[in-house]
Amino acid sequence: MFGATRISHHFRDCELHFHSFGVAFTFHTFHLSFPPRPTRPCLLTNRIATTTAGNRSRIPSSKCYSGTPSMSSGEIPLLFDCFSQQEDEREIVSDGVSAVAGGVVALGKFDALHIGHRELAIQASRAGPPFLLSFVGMAKVLGWEDRAPIVAKCDRKRVLSSWIPYCGNMVPEEFQIEFSSVRHLSPQQFVEKLSKELKVRGVVAGENYRFGYKAAGDALELVKLCEEYGMEAYIIKSVMDKNQYSANISSSTGSKERGQVSSTRVREALAVGDVRYVSELLGRQHRLVLQANDREKFSFSQYKVSAPKSCLLNLAPKEGLYEKCSLLLGQENVMLCRVIIDSKFVHIETDYGGQSDIFGTHNLQYLHIEFGNSST
Repeated sequence: MFGATRISHHFRDCELHFHSFGVAFTFHTFHLSFPPRPTRPCLLTNRIATTTAGNRSRIPSSKCYSGTPSMSSGEIPLLFDCFSQQEDEREIVSDGVSAVAGGVVALGKFDALHIGHRELAIQASRAGPPFLLSFVGMAKVLGWEDRAPIVAKCDRKRVLSSWIPYCGNMVPEEFQIEFSSVRHLSPQQFVEKLSKELKVRGVVAGENYRFGYKAAGDALELVKLCEEYGMEAYIIKSVMDKNQYSANISSSTGSKERGQVSSTRVREALAVGDVRYVSELLGRQHRLVLQANDREKFSFSQYKVSAPKSCLLNLAPKEGLYEKCSLLLGQENVMLCRVIIDSKFVHIETDYGGQSDIFGTHNLQYLHIEFGNSST
């Protein structure tokens, strides 16, 4: 969203600014040239990085990750505690010092935290401390129907931490602005807010990003305005979904998507129960989080634990049987399971019956389920 001295112009007519993915995809990043600053992890100047899944080009003279780094399972936190929802509240803009001051913000909705969102975070990390800047309260202001999030609120920190190897060993942080406070801002007023109030150094946006009142501003205007306000702007191309099956989903649901990876595609894949495709779009297995409360409890038997759907904290795949899943009961307690989702309950079946301590004291407050690539 921010500007600088010059930028390569090559925008394609796609629809999104923060969608991503890569079973196989090409990813072009258009950078602005600036004199290097020693405080940055790295700075890319007028370079184009072409990426294909599993084989991403390394950008010369750069210490940033430009591809998928190798890592062992021990390098990524397996489970973050969801015991306190308040601990995971994202900071809302208020009077005082901006938490994103001096950083580079990626702009988008970031519902699914899919691979396209990760690419935005990667680009932001190449220019400075990375932040994901989004708006809260849009549904209420615009009269949209509430819907379950793709990623449980208390699980977002874990997902973002898994991006550390891609983002120069930095964890992208989330920062949210009340939508009502920016809804009526013109494109220039919005960029001015980013510069003068939030004091960010630069922004990353997709080629189809639109901003300002009634989406009046586009990526080109964003670059121009950012230059006027002395900010850096990084415009990236949409990450396209090469999965042939995705076209069938989009056409059958009447989606307006034009082939880029998006949170909408993730929702559509979950709606038809295609967890393999969901994993490809997310770049990880979909994790379902359930929380017991005073009114709704988990029920346990020798081989099985069941939870009412009212315990769900995020979006589940459609009703059906899912094999080769994992049940996570802690950092070190992971067991293979199968999951059966019906109209009222989520049932988790294991082959570990007879072990009296398999579910601890049966006072579990949270259940975490990761879906494998098998469903019926």
